[in-house]
Amino acid sequence: MANEEMRKFTTAQLLNFCLGFFGLQFAWQMRIILSGPVTEALGASPLIFGLIWLAGPVTGIVVQPIIGALSDVTQTPFGRRVPYLMGGAILAAIGLFFLPRSGDIAALFGAGAPVWLGLIIAAIMIWVIDACVNAAQGPYRALIPDNIPKEQHALANSYLSFAIGLGSVIAAGTAPFLKYAFKYDMSVNAQFTMAGLAFFLAMLWTCLTIKERKISAEAKADIKEEEKSTFIENLKGFFAISPEVGKICTMQFFSWIGLMSMMIFFTQYAIHTVFNVPDLVSLDSASKELFAQATVDGQYFSSICFAVFNLVCFVVAIPIGKWAEKRGNKFVHIVALSTMALAYILMAFLPNKASVLSAMALAGIGWASTLALPFAMLSKYIKPGTEGSVMGIFNIFIAAPQVLVCTLLAWFIDNAKFTMADSGFINNHWEYAFIVGAVMLVLAAITASVVKEKA
Repeated sequence: MANEEMRKFTTAQLLNFCLGFFGLQFAWQMRIILSGPVTEALGASPLIFGLIWLAGPVTGIVVQPIIGALSDVTQTPFGRRVPYLMGGAILAAIGLFFLPRSGDIAALFGAGAPVWLGLIIAAIMIWVIDACVNAAQGPYRALIPDNIPKEQHALANSYLSFAIGLGSVIAAGTAPFLKYAFKYDMSVNAQFTMAGLAFFLAMLWTCLTIKERKISAEAKADIKEEEKSTFIENLKGFFAISPEVGKICTMQFFSWIGLMSMMIFFTQYAIHTVFNVPDLVSLDSASKELFAQATVDGQYFSSICFAVFNLVCFVVAIPIGKWAEKRGNKFVHIVALSTMALAYILMAFLPNKASVLSAMALAGIGWASTLALPFAMLSKYIKPGTEGSVMGIFNIFIAAPQVLVCTLLAWFIDNAKFTMADSGFINNHWEYAFIVGAVMLVLAAITASVVKEKA
């Protein structure tokens, strides 16, 4: 295999290839939608919630480059990438099972246990989940340049977007579907358990059916030489590939500030802004009961919005890849980012259910593009045998901006309080997340416009 020319993947092979990513996204989507209500019920303020969300970017910055580099040189009977894919899936499934049960675990310590113990346990589970998702994500992305010819990289990444959209739609839509079609309320515990099983089983299928392409002796020698380099030297080498790489990274930096402004805070925005539920942490038990149904309704609405958001991603992912093959990755990505910025403006200033649902559908176009085209733009500059390392370093520019969202933006929302006119209770300006996000997406589109795309 090392000396064979890469053969083009058929449609069936591409669909099979992306199944593991379907499971990965299924799990991550459930964590996105429900971690806010779980942690708020345990006493997390907007700032504390944001700090817990640091699990994603911190593990992305630390875990993905390390695991990516390790997966380049790992040699096992199962392959280079497979041990990290399966290890991440197994541990994440365990974390998903225990996250919604954090309060029950804390109760096992008795009445004398501190009230914040459940929140600490939930935070640990979230960190485990995010670390494992990151451990699997980098090596999975590296399978594309490993095994698929360059002319299909944009299409292959679009198939991953397709899988991400489908996984997210099913993850987000299952509970509302059962609620409105069969009058069955699926518990939060059951939803997380379902996500863990989906991640494990889908990744297992991928690992059993994908044969990793072996790398040449020359590439192995290059990797061993690069192993001797420090991280800073590798980072310098990464940017030395081409001046355009730095522009692509800057584009990703702004894009992911914009994306995570929505991802992290949307469920809380749906509950507190769209459904007018006040800050639950500031309420006593009796007052919380008054808003219990509205809180559940807000969660279901959030799930429906995320389902629509990802359904659009699912529908347009492959057409975006084909359009990019004709018009270029850069042009298509600028259009998609601009569309998403417009959607954010609608959500910030028209927080009613119809407008928000429509805006989330519009934003799905930008999501599909962001999941595919930046990786396709970068992959044209990757040297064979270094795919895992490059994707790991590139992930820093996805993870690092999230730190700003989890800290500065979370602090800003935490302090942006107001008194609700109808009830006199305290609430937060969750819509500010979309104003900040829209500005960042516009900056990303401007940065993309100056990238000189490699043919």
